[in-house]
Amino acid sequence: MLQSLAGSSCVRLVEQHRSAWCFALLVLGYLLYLVFGAVVFSSVELPYEDLLRQELGKLKQRFLEEHACLSEQQLEQFLMRVLEASNYGVSVLSNASGNWNWDFTSSLFFASTVLSTTGYGHTVPLSDGGKAFCIIYSVIGIPFTLLFLTAVVQRIIVYVTRRPVLYFHIRWGFSKQVVAIIHAMVLGFITVSCFFLIPAAIFSVLEDDWNFLESFYFCFISLSTIGLGDYVPGEGYNQKFRELYKIGITCYLLMGLIAMLVVLETFCELHELKKFRKLFYVKKDKEEDQVHIMEHDQLSFSSISDQAASMKDDQKANEPFVNSQSPASNDSSLNN
Repeated sequence: MLQSLAGSSCVRLVEQHRSAWCFALLVLGYLLYLVFGAVVFSSVELPYEDLLRQELGKLKQRFLEEHACLSEQQLEQFLMRVLEASNYGVSVLSNASGNWNWDFTSSLFFASTVLSTTGYGHTVPLSDGGKAFCIIYSVIGIPFTLLFLTAVVQRIIVYVTRRPVLYFHIRWGFSKQVVAIIHAMVLGFITVSCFFLIPAAIFSVLEDDWNFLESFYFCFISLSTIGLGDYVPGEGYNQKFRELYKIGITCYLLMGLIAMLVVLETFCELHELKKFRKLFYVKKDKEEDQVHIMEHDQLSFSSISDQAASMKDDQKANEPFVNSQSPASNDSSLNN
C-alpha cells in the first residue's frame, strides 16, 4: 500500500515538473556532448600535433647547424615577426607577394564574412581606424543582415515550402504531416547537392591544394558560419580571374546561407519537431489563465446585464402611459 502511494506520488511529481526534468536532461546531454567532442578531438589531433612539433624542432635545429653565424634568438625574432604578419594575412613567401588582401574584391569578401558572422580570420584590420570602423560597421551591419535574411527567408519559404505542401495536401488528399516530412527531406537533399556536393567538386578543381573532402569541409564550415579560416579560396599563387572568383564566392556564401536558413525553417515547422521542442519549454500556468478568463467573463457578463436592465428601465420610463385594462373590459364598460 505504502509502496503504491509512494510510486504514484513520484509519478505525479514527475508529471507536474516534466518540462524542468526534460530541460535538466537537455543540459546534461549537451555537456556530455561537449566532453565527447573534446575527447575525440584530443585523441585524434594530439598525435599529429606532436609529430608536427618534432618536425619543426628538427628543422630549426638543422637550420641553426647549417647557419652557424645566425643565433637562435635572431631566428626566433624573425619567425615571430613572420608569424605576426601571417596572422594579419600578409605572407613573406615569394609566391604569395602578388595577392593583396585589401583590394576592392577582397574587401567585399571580408565585409560579407563579417556581416554573416563567418569570420575566417585570414584577413583582419591592421590600423586602429580600421578596427574602430569594423566595430561600428558590425554593430549596425549584423542586425541589418539578420533582418535582411529573415525577410528573404520568410518570402522564399512561402513559395518553396508552404504552398507546395498545401497543394499536395488539398489537391491530392495526402496527409499534411507526411507531405511536410517528405518535402523537408527532398528540400534538404537538393540543398546539400546544390550548395555542398557540386560546389565542393568545383572548388577541388579550381583550388590546386584542395581535394574533395577539404572542399566539402570548406563549404560546411562556411555555410554553418563556423568560419575556422584554415581553408580560404582564392588565396593561391597566380589565381586566375581572382577578382571575379572572389565576387562569385561572396554570392555563393550569401545564397548558401539563405538556402540553409530556408531548410532549417522548413524542418522547424514540422509538427513532430514542434512537439519535441515544447518538451523543454516552460509551460504557462493554465489554472491562473482560466481564473483570469473566468473573472473577466463574469465581470463582462455582469456589466452587460446591468446595462441591459438600466436600458430597459429607461425605456419604460420614457414610454407613454398605457392603461392596464384590456380592450375587452373597455368594450364591456362602454356597453354598460
